[in-house]
Amino acid sequence: LKDREPTKRELYRDKVKQKIRQFFHESIGTYGAPRILEDLIEAGYSVSEKTVGRYMREMGLRATPLWKYVSTTDSSHSLGVYPNLLDRNFNVDEPNKVWTGDITYIWTREGWLYLAMVLDLYSRLVVGWSIADNMRTELPLEALDMAINLRKPEEGLVHHSDQGSQYASKEYVTRLNEIKATISMSHKGTPYDNATSESFFATLKKELIYRRDFKTRAEAIKAVTWYIAAFYNKRRRHSYNAYLSPEKFEIQEQIKAAKQNEQAMRKVI
Repeated sequence: LKDREPTKRELYRDKVKQKIRQFFHESIGTYGAPRILEDLIEAGYSVSEKTVGRYMREMGLRATPLWKYVSTTDSSHSLGVYPNLLDRNFNVDEPNKVWTGDITYIWTREGWLYLAMVLDLYSRLVVGWSIADNMRTELPLEALDMAINLRKPEEGLVHHSDQGSQYASKEYVTRLNEIKATISMSHKGTPYDNATSESFFATLKKELIYRRDFKTRAEAIKAVTWYIAAFYNKRRRHSYNAYLSPEKFEIQEQIKAAKQNEQAMRKVI
């Protein structure tokens, strides 16, 4: 009995639950069964509002008024902001030339979690990340410190983010100045200026978050850490890297560069 194939009804139920979780996330936790139902109908699913409500209760999804949530981008502050030097040029030919930073949210039955990460545009490798139950400056700062310790970037690195108060904070800017990085920020309210970070978060949610029902924050932290460190960076094929994983792409390029240097030295000799 344990090895039996799931029925069509069970498979359909699982797909509906996955979509409910997705729409709940996309509403920042504000949609209840009636609005989720409208999203499901628009997506081509046939289900009743009563069933949607029951599934939401089973998954621990509780709609909360929007005013209780804080956007991951709080640009209503008096801190200094910086010009958009990246200007949507997401193609980079060397590692540690351009990093992008961003924050997203993850729902668990214990409440929200927030993930900050730093992405190297060269290979789309996540070089630093941090997860916490709040969005204080320490969250992205820990992700940045992880990236700095791992990559040890030289002077000239461009760090791009939104205009959020965390990224404009004295602590964050000071750390970037310490490594002599150039600061770049998206235009206010323009997520396309940081499209690669947004793309990574969309992939993470589609491939992991929307498929899981996290009962605890600890469970979610473990799963997200595995996804980034063991799957996305090491194994997941990325179209930008000619379908190599970020780590494999960087290793391959290092081998190519070493061979080219060796050939150049032989010509000199």
